[in-house]
Amino acid sequence: MKILWFTWKDMKNPYAGGAEVVNEQLAKRLVADGHEVTFLVRSFQGAAKEEMVDGYKIIRVGDYHMVYPEAYKYYKKNLQGWADLVIEEVNTIPFFCNWYVKEKSILFFHQLCREIWFYEMGKLKGSVGYVLETIYLFLLGDREVITVSESTKKDLQKFGFKKDKIKIISEGIEIQPLENLEIEKFAKPTMLSLGALRPMKRTDEIVKAFELAKQDLPDLQLIIAGCTMGSFGDKIKEIVEKSPFKDSIQLLGKVSKEKKIELMQKAHVLCATSVKEGWGLVVTEANSQGTPAIVYDADGYRDSVKHGVTGFVCEKNTPQFLAKNVLKLLGENELHRKLRVAAHEWSREMTFDRSHEDFKQALITH
Repeated sequence: MKILWFTWKDMKNPYAGGAEVVNEQLAKRLVADGHEVTFLVRSFQGAAKEEMVDGYKIIRVGDYHMVYPEAYKYYKKNLQGWADLVIEEVNTIPFFCNWYVKEKSILFFHQLCREIWFYEMGKLKGSVGYVLETIYLFLLGDREVITVSESTKKDLQKFGFKKDKIKIISEGIEIQPLENLEIEKFAKPTMLSLGALRPMKRTDEIVKAFELAKQDLPDLQLIIAGCTMGSFGDKIKEIVEKSPFKDSIQLLGKVSKEKKIELMQKAHVLCATSVKEGWGLVVTEANSQGTPAIVYDADGYRDSVKHGVTGFVCEKNTPQFLAKNVLKLLGENELHRKLRVAAHEWSREMTFDRSHEDFKQALITH
């Protein structure tokens, strides 16, 4: 089967994230099955126009603003009629492939944007995006969909997508889970925040929670790892610099995969406070390295954390409740051990081989 995959970014894009990891892992397994896979994505500075990666092809067109019309033009000129199946991945804004592709097409959502608009764009521009998303979701509502969590499925149903047309695939992780949990943690209790510093990640609230918890747990440390580019990154730098506990905070910036794994192995708890996620991949990754998570009660996180079993989901999304749960988890050694073990065991079920089988089945049943 020939598969044409419209999406916003590929793994080599400087802003690639969890969705691109999933795409890459699924694509190379589809190729191994004997399928042809071509990605049509936006370009970026210094990128090759076309290249082969792990057996699948990447074609890059347009830029941040022009990828949608350029993808349409490239398809009409070069790819119309080539594919047996078109996957249209919606990363905030759809390509509206159903308006011009002749082949069978399926939508692939990791998450909807919704309130993220306001965090990333401000009140005025965010309101425009929020309304436009509401409109185009209803325009797409009769199509078949693949997604990664029950939270996103429920979100889609609010906008007219039919329950029986939405298939959920399991998430997978690139990182190999630890064989055992014998690796020693940092000498001092350590909170970890992982991921690019963006407003929707609400990293500032993790810093506030740390400051609150440290008043009762003096040895507590905080490590923040992730790209610090942009105004929000500057804001976090300023917050850390002004913190009365700045000597106990490490702001590392973007780290290598090896360093990321080391941090997940040695930290005592991962804290995640995004407004919304498709699944919460970083949670499962941390679990695989023996670290439980405390998260806000948000889409994606409530799917990737079993409250009281593999971690904690905050009763309210505030630094106060995050700090309360940090103190509870780190104040009881047996509870921490119990959650570490359960989180690690559950993470071992989250493989891309399983995701691939789910994905293939979803493509067939659709």
